[in-house]
Amino acid sequence: MITIREETFADVEAREALLDACFSDERFAKTCERLREGRLPAAGLALVLEKDARLAGTVRLWHVTAGPRRPSLLLGPIAIDPALQGLGLGSKLMRAALKRAKALGHRSVLLVGDAPYYERFGFLAVKTKELSLPGPYEPERFLALELVPGALSGARGLVSATGERSPLPNVSTLAHRVGRPALAA
Repeated sequence: MITIREETFADVEAREALLDACFSDERFAKTCERLREGRLPAAGLALVLEKDARLAGTVRLWHVTAGPRRPSLLLGPIAIDPALQGLGLGSKLMRAALKRAKALGHRSVLLVGDAPYYERFGFLAVKTKELSLPGPYEPERFLALELVPGALSGARGLVSATGERSPLPNVSTLAHRVGRPALAA
């Protein structure tokens, strides 16, 4: 049985193990991590997918601005247990996250990822042409989806982090404290 629900504190260890399995510690060096670092995900938008009562997928969305005074969300990372990839679980989790974001009144979502995969959900590089990220990235992989038509019309400038700061240390800091190397930006 498959269930998609909000993440709880009890999911953190399994989520981090899943992200390590999918992306290794290299995930901490990515430009988008600079936008997530030290922040909490947007309320109601940290989701997990359970298959047979086991955490098998994760996705979180974060508050950012798509240029000055233009709220948006940053999606990522999204991950599915490597043993379960190819079963459509990633698509199911992505659609649930986007549906929830729209229901919560968010207007747009940004991400860095493979265009051929994310285009099926409506993400396009043309929507980010006038936007930039605070670090290295491949422009053809910087994509956006308007949940509300025209939400990114005229958006330009640097994407920056907003939203609530986490009262807990960063996961990369915690990884370093327990002996796992955390990659520098």
